[in-house]
Amino acid sequence: MTEVADMEAALSLERFARYVAWAGGDRARALELYALNTRISEALYTPLQVLELALRNRVHTVMSAAHGERWFEADDLLQAPHQREQVEVALAELAKDSKQPLPGRVVAALTFSFWTAMVSPAYEDLWRSTLSPIAAKPDGKRLSRKQLSRPLTPIRLLRNRIAHHEPILHWNTQKHHAAMTEITSWLSPAAAAWCATVDRYPSVYPAGGYHLEPAPDPDIDAE
Repeated sequence: MTEVADMEAALSLERFARYVAWAGGDRARALELYALNTRISEALYTPLQVLELALRNRVHTVMSAAHGERWFEADDLLQAPHQREQVEVALAELAKDSKQPLPGRVVAALTFSFWTAMVSPAYEDLWRSTLSPIAAKPDGKRLSRKQLSRPLTPIRLLRNRIAHHEPILHWNTQKHHAAMTEITSWLSPAAAAWCATVDRYPSVYPAGGYHLEPAPDPDIDAE
């Protein structure tokens, strides 16, 4: 049990307590669950990355064609305050590093929350007039904004939990992984096909699933 005790100390009692509760008090099992959480988080990184890049590049391509490569600097286009702040920060960082604020550099510096905001309710009019071509179903039919934005919200939250090394075992990661795969195929069939060749999630997720003991949890959006 020395290994478990040492890891518990390294992870902090508060963080490890979640896993202990899920393991019904069995600390050795709790460490196994922590390792599984790490493996699943790692495996989800690839489909998350491909989805984020596909969304970013499709939005930028379509918006550039309609409003020019520096569309992100047009005050009448960006609807969310945090988006304007991100653009300002990106421009300031480039200036600090003595780099030209080329559109590609600014776009690369904007976070996933910037791009998911582009399909939020505030962009319904822009979706209808400009953005809807960013994605299509396999039969070529366009999607509604809600069809794209609805699954993206929990995916963004899941991404943030993974980025901050938080527990995700209580999330329905199979559901969200399927959504990532489908959305990427809508945005870029080529990107989705490539991702399928390197995506480790299907092999990492336990074939028989796993069991967590009931435990109080503040995450009401874990499904």
